[in-house]
Amino acid sequence: MEAPGNDSGKPAAVTAFWSGSARELIATPTQQGVAELARHQVRHFRTTEAEQSPAWEESVAALQSALAALGGAAAGWHVLFEYPMLRLGMRIDAVLLTDRAILVLEFKRVQADLAAFRQVEDYALNLRDFHDGSRAHPIVPILVSGGANEARNEAPLFWHAVSAVHQVRPGDLAALLADLMARMSVALSPLDPAQWLAGAYRPVPTIIEAARMVYAKHGVAEIAAARADQKNLHATTQAIWDAVGIARATGAKLVLFVTGIPGAGKTLCGLNIAFGGDDPDGTFLTGNPTLVHVLREALVRDAVFQGTSRREAGRRMLSKIQALPHFRNDNLLRPDRSPPERIAVIDEAQRCWSRDYAIRKTVGKRPALTDSEPGHLLDIFGRHDGFAAIVCLVGGGQEIHDGEGGLAEWGIALASRPRWQVIAPPDALTAGDPRWRLGNGHDPVRNPLLHLDVAVRQIRSVAAVAWVDALLAGPVEEARTVTQRCGGLPFLLTRDLAAARRGARALARGNRRAGILASSGGRRLRAEGLGAELPHMDASAVAHWFLDRFPDDVRAADALEQVATEFSCQGLELDVCLLCWDADLIPVATGAGWVPRNFRGTRWQAVHGAEAAANQLNTYRVLLTRARYETIIFVPRGDVGDPTRDPAVYDRIAERLHEAGAPWLEESLLPAVPAASPERILL
Repeated sequence: MEAPGNDSGKPAAVTAFWSGSARELIATPTQQGVAELARHQVRHFRTTEAEQSPAWEESVAALQSALAALGGAAAGWHVLFEYPMLRLGMRIDAVLLTDRAILVLEFKRVQADLAAFRQVEDYALNLRDFHDGSRAHPIVPILVSGGANEARNEAPLFWHAVSAVHQVRPGDLAALLADLMARMSVALSPLDPAQWLAGAYRPVPTIIEAARMVYAKHGVAEIAAARADQKNLHATTQAIWDAVGIARATGAKLVLFVTGIPGAGKTLCGLNIAFGGDDPDGTFLTGNPTLVHVLREALVRDAVFQGTSRREAGRRMLSKIQALPHFRNDNLLRPDRSPPERIAVIDEAQRCWSRDYAIRKTVGKRPALTDSEPGHLLDIFGRHDGFAAIVCLVGGGQEIHDGEGGLAEWGIALASRPRWQVIAPPDALTAGDPRWRLGNGHDPVRNPLLHLDVAVRQIRSVAAVAWVDALLAGPVEEARTVTQRCGGLPFLLTRDLAAARRGARALARGNRRAGILASSGGRRLRAEGLGAELPHMDASAVAHWFLDRFPDDVRAADALEQVATEFSCQGLELDVCLLCWDADLIPVATGAGWVPRNFRGTRWQAVHGAEAAANQLNTYRVLLTRARYETIIFVPRGDVGDPTRDPAVYDRIAERLHEAGAPWLEESLLPAVPAASPERILL
């Protein structure tokens, strides 16, 4: 059984609706150019929006006029109209490839709003991060707006290779282009349009974007790493499809384990298996209520936008994305019925309850569990005659709650159910921590492709997870070595909460999202005004936090008001994280290591028990690996008058993080004008 869609593992060719030199565009009659764009629109989307042709006519004419006014200065430039971004159908209105920079243009017929401003900046940022031919060249986003006033932009021209957004009226576009060229020198290696057009565009979508893409049957052929040295997820996805296909053909029952470091793409693979096939018998099961609420709401909103009623869209999502406890209980209460699904993807399968915990947790409830969650799930899918498959996504070091049995609990359950075939990566049998090991007595088929060891979530650095592991392991020298080897990491440190908020907003450019994270055990953060915790069991609250935007909705994450804990954010991600580090995890006073603590009553107490201590370390592992770009770590200064907020303790935390390689946040290096500020568009 092959994975749906492109199975080459290579990025699909990216072609614009119109591509040619500046001279060719000037010589092309405007109506002819518009007709060519409309022809491509009909071919790709089977329709042309009623307002699209007039908009194209105005934008083509504006660009023709501007380039003609520049004359010979633009002779070597290349022009692209409707350049696709391969992420949810996004297309850039126009791209100008000059000898000095890449200019990204978005045209609006009336006064542009904040969404338009974010959109063009996001296009530029995505080219910088994901397009091979763009990383070595300056990129300038330009918003051409019919209602724009004279632009006043005092921000530096370039910052992190993408300039501030320039807004201009169509009639003033030529003057802006001339000014930009005058302010930039010709590069030592001028941009070659042919090489740029041949460059691969490898987007790394968020979990939410990936779910939308796969559910819409676009597949994950374009889900790849941002850098050429990273492992493509295609091989792992294909290995899963191959194994499931053989099991289906032979009527076998299969359990397949996919392991990986945080952010390596396990959930992306799982979504493709649950949603990407032609068969309707796959489901995505998770015990993470936040992930259920956010993915369901995101897909419902997409379906409503496409014309499906909200009620019908919600009904469809109930079967595709299911809360594992509800699925488990429903099937246990119907012991004579086989589940309608034959393929189940279990997200964070290591978090399934152990036998002892499951029995203790459900005493006096209906149904009362008599085995571990893995045991019950195997028996539920074992009711099928013939084929059934369970794909377990396993993240080592992600156990954060009592009773989470890890891989070992799956090994125990499988030991008494020999009819299940088992395929696992070699590391599942050799991990040092017993909870991360499948257990003795098993001889599964070993497939190294089922382990993902390169983070694709972290766009800035492939070593971010290695640094987090070294930091939490204890010896500060190991973490510092990772930092030195990589030449810096996307972690910044501050003792000033206001500066942390300013920094998070400045770094979250375009459509990127920032949010505040903290440990659920960080009880003294409320003294810093951080007591508004996101209720992770509230479907509406988490959907607003993850999916909506500030200032349109103050409940959104980037309002930087509500704090998400490890229970709210595990399995999901933000572009920029503001992580608030409390005294629930403090460095050993002398030597290496960390001391996990609980706040009980009026004081801090040491955590007792190896599992509880490991869960506390894993809490910070989860929080430190949520960002796709930067993480700003805020450590409070404490209060000498409050024994629960000892300044010396917080100083030790900050010193340990800095010694490990986290640099201090320097606001002078941030954009002069915060991203997403209305002042940047209301000129």
